[in-house]
Amino acid sequence: MKISAVVDEGFSQIAIVDISALVSGTDERHIVASEIRQACCESGFFYIVGHGVDEDLQQRLELLSRQFFAQDLETKLKIRMALGGKAWRGYFPVGGELTSGKPDQKEGIYFGVQLGEEHPLVQDGTPMHGSNLFPSNIPLFRETVLEYMEAMTHLGHTLMAGIALSLGLEESYFADRYTADPLILFRIFNYPAYSSPSDSKDKWGVGEHTDYGILTILKQDDSGGLQVKSKSGWVAASPIPNSFVCNIGDMLDRMTGGLYRSTPHRVQNLSGRHRLSFPFFFDPNFNAEVKRIELDGLLINDDKKERWDRASVHDFRGTYGDYVLSKVSKVFPELRRTVL
Repeated sequence: MKISAVVDEGFSQIAIVDISALVSGTDERHIVASEIRQACCESGFFYIVGHGVDEDLQQRLELLSRQFFAQDLETKLKIRMALGGKAWRGYFPVGGELTSGKPDQKEGIYFGVQLGEEHPLVQDGTPMHGSNLFPSNIPLFRETVLEYMEAMTHLGHTLMAGIALSLGLEESYFADRYTADPLILFRIFNYPAYSSPSDSKDKWGVGEHTDYGILTILKQDDSGGLQVKSKSGWVAASPIPNSFVCNIGDMLDRMTGGLYRSTPHRVQNLSGRHRLSFPFFFDPNFNAEVKRIELDGLLINDDKKERWDRASVHDFRGTYGDYVLSKVSKVFPELRRTVL
């Protein structure tokens, strides 16, 4: 299948894609794949509905997360990231994470696939692999997070099959090469409320950035604040009930030679209340070397000069683990010094 690049003249809205045919595996999934292709070429972002993820599970996750962040700092620090070691799991306070060297106005908890001490990757001391840290004083928090991660991992596999079809590839293309055993990174973020709109001016919950891996699946509450960069300006990715916001990351940009672009985005909480978001990163296996997909007639479209970090995703050499560690270590420089 020959793929033609779409000229980016800017976009003013983000597409909504009903993926129910992908979920059920019907013939209409090819129509869904076409819609995904258009969204990935135009903006790199799209909403999904018809995803089948249990609404009660989502509501439980949000409720328990609000309970956690409502606690005092001393209590939350009982599961601080410094206790997670090389697994890079646990809680960080407001200002504890950096974007382009500037502290983000958010706090959060990092999670990943739950691996015991006996797992070979843990035995080898592989960074970003190991056990999660959960609050012991909030019943069902652990069970809910793990159940949600399982549901989202299944959804990630479904979406990657759709993305493969959107590129004219076999549905199993990514699973066969990169995601049979994906690197799963899950975050719960809380963006504090400001006392007045003037207090929030020029304060970014997270500054302009792109995501590192293949696919991000984001649950957000009803506060708003997510903005996506277009040539025509910043576009709001406003909340839509029972939807997820999906965006592609640097590695899919790399694989497709820039046809599918990892689009910069940022967050500013202007809602006057605490904002929760739940980004789920479905990424290549830690030890996989990510290579370009050979698509007929497509040349590399490198946006290095336009990117927020002036770095080319196409020049990188090494495994996905090498890439993600180089990025994450800049986000948490203190943790890098003590853990890596």
